[in-house]
Amino acid sequence: MIRFTSDYSEGAHPEILHRLSETNYEQVAGYGDDPYCVSAKEKIRCAVQNPNAAVFFLVGGTQTNLTVIDALLPHYAGVICATTGHIAVHEAGAVELCGHKVITLPEHQGKLTAEALTKYLNSFYKDGTWQHMAIPSMVYISYPTEWGTIYSREELTALYSVCKTYGLPLFIDGARLGYGLSAPSADLTLGELAQLCDVFSIGGTKIGALCGEAVVFPQGNAPKHFFS
Repeated sequence: MIRFTSDYSEGAHPEILHRLSETNYEQVAGYGDDPYCVSAKEKIRCAVQNPNAAVFFLVGGTQTNLTVIDALLPHYAGVICATTGHIAVHEAGAVELCGHKVITLPEHQGKLTAEALTKYLNSFYKDGTWQHMAIPSMVYISYPTEWGTIYSREELTALYSVCKTYGLPLFIDGARLGYGLSAPSADLTLGELAQLCDVFSIGGTKIGALCGEAVVFPQGNAPKHFFS
């Protein structure tokens, strides 16, 4: 029987296990300085078409979302996402545990739209008491969304334009990015997606790897001491 309850219900792709058994007794440096991580980083930089892209490896999706959001936001800031967004629904308050309010906006087929984001930000800054509120300082989306829908190039471009207008970094949760980019409805390449956000993740755990996520700052724009 095939069960679709969770990606974590299964182990890794057999080829990954085979390669792990072949390299099991190799002694290499830790903390991402081993030749395999170095090679993977170069491949990702090539795929996003920027040799200066900063790439970091983490264990899983919740850890990745928490680490990126907390690293990019000041302590008083909040992060915007759709009401169905993973950080608002399925990550058990991990982001809020660090003091960052998750600000949810209405979704359209699982997507956060440029129109909804603009409406909220305009309303927020028109409120004379906005300095007493959690200040929206980042936008988070999932690609594909929790509904399995895909942002088109046009939709993502419009959303990123609003983010740039208001000075908000756009973070794309790519825990299932491999599925999204290979979907028949997708009209983006990885390189094009990298140009339409400030940071994104590439999930491995949910597409056959034993574990692991890559955090990519495509323009080499990682915050200082992100690794620390």
